[in-house]
Amino acid sequence: MALYPEIEPYDHGMLDAGDGNRVYWETCGNPRGKPAVVLHGGPGSGCTPYFRRLFDPAAYRIVLLDQRGCGRSTPHASVYDTDMSVNTTAHLLADLELLRRHLGIERWLVWGVSWGSVLGLRYAQTHPAVVSELVLTGVATAASAEVALLTRGLGQIFPEAFERFLAELPADERDGDLAAACNRLIESPDPEVRARAARAWTDWETACVPAPPRSVPRYEDPRFRMAFARTVTHYFGNDHFLGEGNDEGVVLRDAPLLKDIPGTLVQGSLDFGNLLGVVWRLRHAWPGSELVVVDDVGHNAGAPGVAAALVAATDKYAVR
Repeated sequence: MALYPEIEPYDHGMLDAGDGNRVYWETCGNPRGKPAVVLHGGPGSGCTPYFRRLFDPAAYRIVLLDQRGCGRSTPHASVYDTDMSVNTTAHLLADLELLRRHLGIERWLVWGVSWGSVLGLRYAQTHPAVVSELVLTGVATAASAEVALLTRGLGQIFPEAFERFLAELPADERDGDLAAACNRLIESPDPEVRARAARAWTDWETACVPAPPRSVPRYEDPRFRMAFARTVTHYFGNDHFLGEGNDEGVVLRDAPLLKDIPGTLVQGSLDFGNLLGVVWRLRHAWPGSELVVVDDVGHNAGAPGVAAALVAATDKYAVR
């Protein structure tokens, strides 16, 4: 795998983002290198050291952060009294701008995976002057149709797992918005109800990848599992806080706003998001973008072919 060696941060801190939130950030690589910011998935996954290895540490000043409510940021979404009303797309976009100014960065490359690709695209659409390039993988746009596919549509492919997931939801809500229904359980004052709902969500998510249920190690951490399930269902159940018109896809609609920003999209050929053709439509709607398809890979930024394509992209943009 064409990854750069493991490195440690040379600086880190907690950014006071307001609303009682403190966002963890770290910087790695060359302090005078080209700035790049890493946007993790989920929402609610948090950053991992793996992401540092996708950039040449001699060429890049690599900025990683844990988005509100997850990772090392506080308060953590696993804590019942954490206020999720101040965890929205608008808040995360504002946090990025606050961090950019805090670090004295004029423009930066934006790297994003899965939900991070949605956040990166929306950030570039609303703040184009501060984004030099985009490198995105596991590409999504968070349109309502994508959420419907992930919460209900894949039930036709994984019927047994889907039946188990539905069985954990109230009978009168199984024909409605499944993410919102699950989120209501996760917000229950009863800790047993919350825990069972979070487990049901992560079991369903795990069933949709080439592995048996409960096989993903991070989901075995109760703190991670609760924060992740709570945050994902909070966003999924609220149209990702993208506003009116998201039935058709606000991010895809506004793709022409990216016309002056070069970008590389790296997508596994077996990513279930491809069933809606989103990444192909984005590529054609975004002048100056390129699409790299990695054969026989799903929604996995760590797959060797995907990693190689991501490193090739960051290497290419390092000299711009």
